[in-house]
Amino acid sequence: MIETSCAARADQLLFPRWLLTLDETSADQGLVPLQDQAVVLAAGKIVAVLSQQAAGAAYPHLQPLELADQLLLPGLHNLHGHAAMALFRGMSDDLPLMTWLQEHIWPAEGRWMSAEFVRSGTRLAIAEMLLNGTTCFSDMYFFPEVVAEVAAELGIRAQVCAPIINLPNPWSQNADDALDKTLLLHQQYQNHPLIRIAFGPHAPYTVADEPLQRLVELNQDLGLKVQMHLHETADEVKQATEDNGIRPIQRLHQLGLLNEHFQAVHVTCINPDEIRLLAEQQVTLVHCPQSNLKLASGFCPVEAMRQAGVNITLGTDGAASNNDLDLWAEMQTAALLAKAVHHDAAALPAAEALKMVTVDGGKALGQPVCTGQIRSGFAADLCSLQLNSPDCWPQHHLLSQLVYGRVADKVQNVWVNGQHQVINGKLRGINLDALREDAASWCDRIQAHSPEGKST
Repeated sequence: MIETSCAARADQLLFPRWLLTLDETSADQGLVPLQDQAVVLAAGKIVAVLSQQAAGAAYPHLQPLELADQLLLPGLHNLHGHAAMALFRGMSDDLPLMTWLQEHIWPAEGRWMSAEFVRSGTRLAIAEMLLNGTTCFSDMYFFPEVVAEVAAELGIRAQVCAPIINLPNPWSQNADDALDKTLLLHQQYQNHPLIRIAFGPHAPYTVADEPLQRLVELNQDLGLKVQMHLHETADEVKQATEDNGIRPIQRLHQLGLLNEHFQAVHVTCINPDEIRLLAEQQVTLVHCPQSNLKLASGFCPVEAMRQAGVNITLGTDGAASNNDLDLWAEMQTAALLAKAVHHDAAALPAAEALKMVTVDGGKALGQPVCTGQIRSGFAADLCSLQLNSPDCWPQHHLLSQLVYGRVADKVQNVWVNGQHQVINGKLRGINLDALREDAASWCDRIQAHSPEGKST
């Protein structure tokens, strides 16, 4: 039964051919596609899921949006990236992590980093993400106030991790300065419907104990998320152990950082005791398989961590090390890689890979806004896929098609907080011609100052 008050305030009625709710409260956890179902939206939230016939009777004032041959599901969460680095896409490829960072990326950032650069790069990244069905992204980069402003302007949900680094950088003088600026930014956005501010200590090797201890003290009252690159390579762990006599995960645990607020990115080098520790402390893992592969950083044992009970999400990392922001491809890579790493074809099945970018991504972000499921009271963050091309036929198992097939180009509609941001494959509110010209201008400037006039 639909309450009269709900019926009166409903503002959108969606009629997809198939519906994948991923609702954990349902008997099948929402993993079985439904047909002849409707989704009702009101004031940026999901009001109800019911039959199309019942919806038509309950909401006679609404004209249903028919999503013919389309599958409707929750929008995707990209839990780790550096959005503005889209302007460095393809600039320095086929290099190991520290060479890539120290000889190419850090010098380029030193020359080009500015609020203008971050604004242009973030707009480019958001356009790419919205078009492939991403409704929420987590970002860790310089000038986080610009990232937050652009995300709010373009209508996408974002967790903005303010970068915390010991050394002077384009945004802060040191780690304490960064912490102070993060607090101010949180105050500015603490009631925003789309933007959440988080602490973004870069890595164990770039942040000392003292600012990390201060972060822990500050966060006892704030309860903000904390995202950090951790155990990204075996060399990182080896060097830290030689320098400090302790592995980074143990160091962070001793400092009090590892808890339900902590999001550990990469984690390619980890032992069984550390896996158990992350599970016990309710830490979220952000797995970035394509970036890890491209930089030869190592293999994250996701199946072992999943079996241990660690909440696992997916991130693309930045477009400079991926080189795209396509979570569908990331899901496929994660699932295939897990099978090879664990020598088990049943490792990380399609359903679990899909949950990483929907249900588990929403869990990682936590309250007050609930995302990642099509369920009454959750945010209306949705995407639909047009499954009407030869590579989608026959449709034996739609869920497997989403993970193992070619999907990103099939996104037709995207809603964030109930706002229709992609309509029939076209972005609303972003001029792609202007975006392309801006990206080309940055490319010309960067190449003009690189050796021999070429990309580094």
